Amino acid sequence: MNKVGIFYGTDTNNTEMVAGKIQMQLSELGIEAEMHNVVDIPIATMLSYDTLILGIPTWDFGGIQADWEDLAHELTQLNLSGKIVALYGLGDQFGYGDYFVDAMGWLYEQLKSTGAVFVGAWSTEGYDFEASRACNSDKSEFVGLAIDEDQQFDLTDQRIEQWVIQVYAEHAALAA
Repeated sequence: MNKVGIFYGTDTNNTEMVAGKIQMQLSELGIEAEMHNVVDIPIATMLSYDTLILGIPTWDFGGIQADWEDLAHELTQLNLSGKIVALYGLGDQFGYGDYFVDAMGWLYEQLKSTGAVFVGAWSTEGYDFEASRACNSDKSEFVGLAIDEDQQFDLTDQRIEQWVIQVYAEHAALAA
């Protein structure tokens, strides 16, 4: 993993906090990553990184975080060919179980036609939710890491650590 950019949108700072933990885990693997709040930089900044880690929270009944939603058109216009992208999303599986991490699914949908290569799909095992736009058809995997800081905050650090190792391994396999 050469140049890694972690981009996030946040309203409560939870998504930024998770970005910091991801950055720390990458650092323990000897990988430098730069963090960017999407509201503070041009979205084209993503093009200067080889690997992107993108974080987005889901609001209420499947709502997209406003800073990301404002970038919807620009996201679909990006040429991410040759870029490796991993996603993480935050949500509340008990309070909003019909919309758990929907925004991460939305972000995936925005980027899937950009040429990006996605890594970091995450098992749905250990979660209790009804529906998610971020799941595959059989509900066995999310398109990225799902974090529930409201109900399962005690699992966040362990999930991040395992996911970063997984993303690192998948990235290495693609580079081989």
